Amino acid sequence: MIEKIKSLLGIKTIDYAALIKSGAEIIDVRSKGEYAGGHITGSKNIPVNTLANHISKLNKNKPIITCCASGARSGMAKSMLQNNGFKQVYNGGSWHSLQNKISKK
Repeated sequence: MIEKIKSLLGIKTIDYAALIKSGAEIIDVRSKGEYAGGHITGSKNIPVNTLANHISKLNKNKPIITCCASGARSGMAKSMLQNNGFKQVYNGGSWHSLQNKISKK
């Protein structure tokens, strides 16, 4: 029932585990201190306030999933990457939530 409602509203369910299996990279945009306190194994820590300096080091042809503490900074990071030509960018929201979505598959 929930999936039908989401479909009617145009809300897509993203299979983050499948994205990662296909080679997606997780970019955690929290501060270094927040990241040190816990993070998704294999994720890269690029704080949102330094992301512009690292864009050239990221692969535009690879899916990217952004995450942070709540989803706000990862949303800003998603927009920044899209504005710089990245086509496959997903806001994973909070890293805790994203980790749960990945580990359930």
